[in-house]
Amino acid sequence: MSLTRLFRPFRLGPLSLANRFVMAPMTRGRNDAHGVPQPLVARHYADRASAGLIVTEATAIGPGGCGWLGAPGIWSDAQVAGWRPVTSAVHARGGKIFVQLWHMGRVSHPDFLGGALPVGPSAIAAKGETHTPNGKQPYVTPRALELAEIPRIVQEYAAATARARAAGFDGVELHAANGYLIDQFLRDGSNQRGDRYGGSVANRARFLLEVAQACAGAWSADRVGVRLSPSGAYNDMTDSNPARTFGHAARELGRLGLAYLHVTETVKGHFMHVDLPAQAGPMRRAFGGPFLLNLGADAAAGEQALAEDRADMIAFGMAFLANPDFVRRTRLGQPLNPPDWSSLYTPGEKGYNDYPALA
Repeated sequence: MSLTRLFRPFRLGPLSLANRFVMAPMTRGRNDAHGVPQPLVARHYADRASAGLIVTEATAIGPGGCGWLGAPGIWSDAQVAGWRPVTSAVHARGGKIFVQLWHMGRVSHPDFLGGALPVGPSAIAAKGETHTPNGKQPYVTPRALELAEIPRIVQEYAAATARARAAGFDGVELHAANGYLIDQFLRDGSNQRGDRYGGSVANRARFLLEVAQACAGAWSADRVGVRLSPSGAYNDMTDSNPARTFGHAARELGRLGLAYLHVTETVKGHFMHVDLPAQAGPMRRAFGGPFLLNLGADAAAGEQALAEDRADMIAFGMAFLANPDFVRRTRLGQPLNPPDWSSLYTPGEKGYNDYPALA
């Protein structure tokens, strides 16, 4: 198959994207202890600015949403100042960049929170372990958020959106996937509330929609994207009826006029429930707006998805991680660098800024 559609420009709201390649968000742990991006982060993203759009690694909206060593934040003036050289460097090379807004919810840990319990929609612990400043620890049972606390977190997302605009980003993506706080509210395996945020699909989707509306109000709806993982099993996530849950979420998000909906539909068994049918097609139709698909696959599969009208843009993760010039390599049909799995989350330049580009 001739790879032509991936290279076509795309109009994303007010933004003109050079192509349909999107660099997917990937946590890399290269920020300082206060969540401030360092100069090596600017180089990392600038080197990949040939993507039509970059979505940054997940970025905490506030101290209570943290839970990953070396992850960035966007709640303080110092963090905003740290992000400005990143956005400037990407723009200087003609790229566009969104920041992914993150609250980890129940899969944070007291070691990150000054001894306080993480919060979630319900007091249900995730199975598994996390890496904390004090070593590997099992997940704890979170404290269920009180009804009166939820508007404050919604406003934290809105404030983070305003700070993203001040930092020079082109937009924000809400991390509503992979078992983090918004996803925890959305799915009934982690949300067993008895109030207006639990029970029915409409109630469980309420938090997602309130956050999306608040972020749109803090900037503009066409500067806000959302990422969902309807088949995702990561962080011990389940739902009794994903088609109903995510179909409703996509339809209601579509009413808001957002920049895009980003759906992960990766290789079955890789953080995915193997027995669930794919939901991306019905979700694309329900959403009705620009659709970003993450297949966890290669450029040929992305091209085929575009040819079959299953997406408008294709997100690539590991290909961009190991190949700063992934777009050029694809155009020229050149082989890709393999990723160094041992250095995904280690500090420093190794496995981050030392992958070679073509001469």
